[in-house]
Amino acid sequence: MKIAIAQSNFTVGDIDGNVAKIINATEQAIKAGAELIVTPELALSGYPPADLLLRETFYEACAKALNDLVQKISGITLVIGHPNFQHGKLYNSASVIQDGQIIVNYHKHILNRAPFFNEYYYFDRGTTSCRFEVAGVKFGILICADFWQSHIVADDVTLVDAEIDHLLVLSASAYHIDKQVSRYQLTQQFIQKAGVSVIHANLVGGQDELVFDGASFVMNSEGILTHQFAEFREELGVVETEDKAPVNGYIEPHLSREASIYQALCVGVRDYIEKNNFPGVLIGLSGGIDSALTLAIAVDALGADKVQTVMMPTQYTSGISLEDAGNMAERLGVKHNQSLIKPLLDHFLLTLENDFQILPESTYISTVPENLQARIRGVLLMALSNHTGSIVLTTGNKSELAVGYCTLYGDMVGGIAVLKDISKTMVYRLCEYRNQITEIIPKRIIERDPSAELRYNQTDQDSLPPYEVLDAVMEAYVENNLSPAEIIEKGFNETDVQRIIQLIKLNEYKRRQAPPGIRITQCDFGTTWRHPITNGFEQ
Repeated sequence: MKIAIAQSNFTVGDIDGNVAKIINATEQAIKAGAELIVTPELALSGYPPADLLLRETFYEACAKALNDLVQKISGITLVIGHPNFQHGKLYNSASVIQDGQIIVNYHKHILNRAPFFNEYYYFDRGTTSCRFEVAGVKFGILICADFWQSHIVADDVTLVDAEIDHLLVLSASAYHIDKQVSRYQLTQQFIQKAGVSVIHANLVGGQDELVFDGASFVMNSEGILTHQFAEFREELGVVETEDKAPVNGYIEPHLSREASIYQALCVGVRDYIEKNNFPGVLIGLSGGIDSALTLAIAVDALGADKVQTVMMPTQYTSGISLEDAGNMAERLGVKHNQSLIKPLLDHFLLTLENDFQILPESTYISTVPENLQARIRGVLLMALSNHTGSIVLTTGNKSELAVGYCTLYGDMVGGIAVLKDISKTMVYRLCEYRNQITEIIPKRIIERDPSAELRYNQTDQDSLPPYEVLDAVMEAYVENNLSPAEIIEKGFNETDVQRIIQLIKLNEYKRRQAPPGIRITQCDFGTTWRHPITNGFEQ
């Protein structure tokens, strides 16, 4: 028999649109000769629906859509993920539609505790397993965390029926770096205990700060990969079986680390803009590496016609920054404007002098004029956003956000922070990766010392440790949750470690006011990091 996987990009709350995608996928599956089609977790509602689940009208609309699907699906068995309200309880469920009726329901057992899902807040736990047959082949179902935490519960027969031929896993497994490697490992561990082939159907697409990478796959009962479907794009995967075992099929080559991160960022930007119906994006182009990478991602995600850049120089902006920014905008074919903001800066400084007695001599050795430049740029970008309807993409990276090397209501202004979870060292690697495809980022942008250009002869390292050190300490402290002492034991200079961690703590208030950003690590500053602003703990 043939089994189809609907690796689709569903939208949270767009129930009618999601139903249309499911129907289209079933029609394609029937044409391909499939007898069974499986969707990702909560395909009907989109994932994660969050507080929509607190609205009775929402899960009533899901129930109506499910009933409509039951009437429309014929000639194939559909396994569909959806919210399911029964007997006063709300479940994260999978229903099997066959011959115009629902023949079995399965309710998710292990609810995801991650802060960006928090399923325990919304759903009740299921308690029974399920098994169904298609053409004499026996299938079981698990939903996402049921499976990924199966190394704890694989021998629990309430989760896995020992007599099945294939296990279907409906997933909304969010991307982070090297996620697919861990998926393979956990699947092989499960198969060693359960001895059945596993068919994964994973969601694809961007939802706010999360990106789902698809990458659905199949392993046979010996733990050997037989099918690997596309990363970061929709696909109807078809799995052929013989003698109740998956036959070796196409295996999509795995993307490199830089390629997968870059694709995740493109998908995150594209879906954030398109699903929220913004006409385009605005980027403050500086001639530096962060805004250059943001521009490349925006154009690759949306097309040049939906991207506009603005260069806003002052007397501190170098000629090569103006030249490189214009050069890149020209290479990519985007609309590019330039507005000299020195008159605005001078007016602000004069007002401070006249009304508040802040003299230019003292002002120019403080951060006041530096932050004013960033805030003037933010005001102009937001005015253009109001005028065009386009959303501003902020260009700051994770390293800067970690230590507060950014300006509230200035370069932090915008609707989505593309590089919010990208360290500075990774910014360089992504630029090199993108230039290997086509050289769109001028080499001088990559090779020159990074600078905010908010005062004469300024470089980032005037205020910060070398990025190689900063990023390594940040990763150890933020992503790996190591203590300062443990980081120092790894050979880092104690002064650098203490300084970086102190800056991370001091700037929590800034991060709380930052726009959402695309998650690519296991601990980003949006969905995962949960540290108090007021924090007296020193370790």
